[in-house]
Amino acid sequence: MNAPTLHIVVGTAGSGKTTVAQRLARQHGAAYLDKDTMSARFVEAALVSAGYDPGDREANRFYLDKILPLEYDSLLDVAGANLRLGRPVVIDAPFSPYLSDPAFIAEAAERFDWPQADVEVLQVRVSPATLQDRLRKRGLKRDQVKLAHWDEYWAVHGELRCAWTGVRLSELSNDAQDGDIR
Repeated sequence: MNAPTLHIVVGTAGSGKTTVAQRLARQHGAAYLDKDTMSARFVEAALVSAGYDPGDREANRFYLDKILPLEYDSLLDVAGANLRLGRPVVIDAPFSPYLSDPAFIAEAAERFDWPQADVEVLQVRVSPATLQDRLRKRGLKRDQVKLAHWDEYWAVHGELRCAWTGVRLSELSNDAQDGDIR
């Protein structure tokens, strides 16, 4: 049996990573794992029950320290379950807090007992003007804090580069105004 492929599509919110990830999942008959779909309801409920605005995640220490790691652990654990079944997997998530850690994927593979897998990472990039426009147009509550504090958001998330080792990394520039991949 050939090693299954794990496609990880990363990029900032609004970059077009979901469009890319869904296309890859269809193309490869892969399990599609989207961080927001898997955890958004739980995250919002946890933030509200702890007395926080459910849309304020970027600067919320409670979210960053307590909830975000659980989101990614769950995502990577489910990916491992699918890989052990021999299924290709596509993960759709920003991975922003973890992109600068070269050992992140190797450590995840060990922690979540992944079988030998071919790991491909596609980093979707977009210009700041295009990103602002897309975030405004999609109108999600969780994007309002990003837009209200744009300079700080872009300084932290806009130019992140994936430093993971042991993966095949490629980048896609996605500044198409219609949101379609060019």
